[in-house]
Amino acid sequence: MSKAAELYPQDGSIAGAAPGGAAEVRERIARRIEAIEEQAPFAVEVPAAVGPAERETYGWIDFGHLPNTRDLGGLAAAEGSRVKPGLLLRSGALGFGSDADLRRLRDEYHLMLVVDLRNDEELIEIPDPMDAFPGARYVHADILARSATGITQEKATREKIARERREFERSMRDDSDDNMEIMYRYLLMSASGMLGYRSLLRNIIELPEGAALWHCSVGRDRCGLASALVETVLGVSWEDIEADYLATNIFATNEQTFSYPAVIRALRAARDTASERYGSLMGYIHEALEVTPAEVEQLRERYLS
Repeated sequence: MSKAAELYPQDGSIAGAAPGGAAEVRERIARRIEAIEEQAPFAVEVPAAVGPAERETYGWIDFGHLPNTRDLGGLAAAEGSRVKPGLLLRSGALGFGSDADLRRLRDEYHLMLVVDLRNDEELIEIPDPMDAFPGARYVHADILARSATGITQEKATREKIARERREFERSMRDDSDDNMEIMYRYLLMSASGMLGYRSLLRNIIELPEGAALWHCSVGRDRCGLASALVETVLGVSWEDIEADYLATNIFATNEQTFSYPAVIRALRAARDTASERYGSLMGYIHEALEVTPAEVEQLRERYLS
C-alpha cells in the first residue's frame, strides 16, 4: 500500500473510469449523495445532485486515484461567457495519482503550472511527482507559512501577524462552532494567505501556455478559497462558486468528508471579511493580492469564451 493510500483510504470515492460517460457520472454523484445522507455521522452539506448547465457533474475528471480533481471549464462567467475547458484545474495532492492519472495530466491537459498550497510537513509526507511533468513549473505557495512574519520590519505589523496566528492556532485546538469561520478568515486575510494567493494568481497571469492546477491536500479549504478567487476574477456568480466549493463533499473520500467537510458558512465568513475590509472579494483581489483591472481583463480574454 502506498503512503498516500495508507493516509487517505479511498472508501466512498467515486474515482475511476466512467465507461457510461456523463450519464454514469451523474448516477454516481446521486448515489454518493444518498450515501452521505445515510452514513455521515452528522449533517454534511452538499450541492444539488446536478450541477449548473454545461457543468452538470461539477467538472469532475474521471481519474483513477485523484478523487477530487476538477476542471473549472464550463462555468458561466462574465458577460455571458464560459470558462474554457482543460486549462484551470483544482485538485487534492498529486501524490495520490496513479501513473495513468499523471500521464493524462501531462498529455491530455498539457499541465504546465502546479501551485502547491500545502505546508512544508505536508510536502515531505506526500511530495508532488513533478518529474511526471517535464517543463512544468512548480510553485510552493504555503498559505499557512510561519515565515510570513518576516515580511515586514514594522514592529506593530509583526505583532498583529503574531496575534492573528495565535488566534488561528487556538481555534484549531477548540471544538467551538465558529472555528471553521476563524480558519477561513485567517486563510484569506493573514499575511501568509495573502502572499500565497497573490503568488497563485501572479503565476496564472504569467503562464504562457498549457493548463494550471492548484491544490492543497484534499482540495477543500486552501484550494477551495483559491478556486473562489480564480472564479471571482473570471466573473463566476457567487451561487456557482458556492456549489463548486461544496462539491468537494461529493468527490472526497469518506475519511475526508465525514471527519472534516466543506462548510458553506466558513466560505461566506471569508468573503464577508474581505468585503468588510476591501468592499468586495474583487476589491480584496485588487488591493490585497495586487491584481490590476487590466490583469483581470487579460485573464478573462485568455480563459473565457
